[in-house]
Amino acid sequence: MAKNKNKGGEMSFLDHLEELRWLLVRSSIAILIGACVAFAFSGYIFDNIIFAPKKSDFITYRIFCDLANKYDLDKSFCVTEIPFSIQSRTMDGQFSTDIWTSVTAGLILAFPFILWEFWKFIRPALYDNEKKSAVSFIISTSFLFFLGVLFGYYLIMPLSINFLGNYRISDVVENNIDIDSYLSLIKTTVLSCGLVFELPIVIYFLAKLGLVTAGFLREYRRYAFVIILILAAVVTPPDVISQMTVTIPLVILYEASILIAARMNKTPKKTA
Repeated sequence: MAKNKNKGGEMSFLDHLEELRWLLVRSSIAILIGACVAFAFSGYIFDNIIFAPKKSDFITYRIFCDLANKYDLDKSFCVTEIPFSIQSRTMDGQFSTDIWTSVTAGLILAFPFILWEFWKFIRPALYDNEKKSAVSFIISTSFLFFLGVLFGYYLIMPLSINFLGNYRISDVVENNIDIDSYLSLIKTTVLSCGLVFELPIVIYFLAKLGLVTAGFLREYRRYAFVIILILAAVVTPPDVISQMTVTIPLVILYEASILIAARMNKTPKKTA
């Protein structure tokens, strides 16, 4: 149990709630500050980051096109344009989009600080040697999150946009995409990948609590690989290189999680 600094005793349930409340307040302020910074540069963010994957010269398309030409593979990325337009159909649509996009960017920017606040909240319940690993925890967790965000932005998102933007059931139907739908795809993809890349950290804590073992992860490895392959097949064109580009990082994450679980299972449990 955490100690009450003022009374020297254990904190009550209400004291824990108070600490949690201030954690949420400080985290919200950090997100708000990040959102204000993002709002100040919203023009650059929309033109050069959010709408960049819609342009045919986006770096991912160019790399895949070069690989397709070199190895005589699918040429779906070698296009002059992605045939859909983005529209706003409500009066406050663009203003609301600007605000909520800034909030999302603020959340991403404030992620390391939120982690630090979370660490301070759980620190009193940890052993002394575990408290010393605060810096490594913040760095590793933040690194994996931002790596996942980049993975989603540069791989999953352009693959999805290229596939969905070119998908047609008939030439009669035009793709005029609402801006909310476009941004929803981006936010979901980027944040989901950021969270998925936290898998090794999640496994670390689950293994520490005895809820997951390396044997369990090995037993269900084949099912995990099937799910990963299905995901890669859905978001990529039908060629081996693009599918493996998505599959390999996710497989590495899963294998890393097995190694972490195995190490934690071997670590002798300490008594309080």
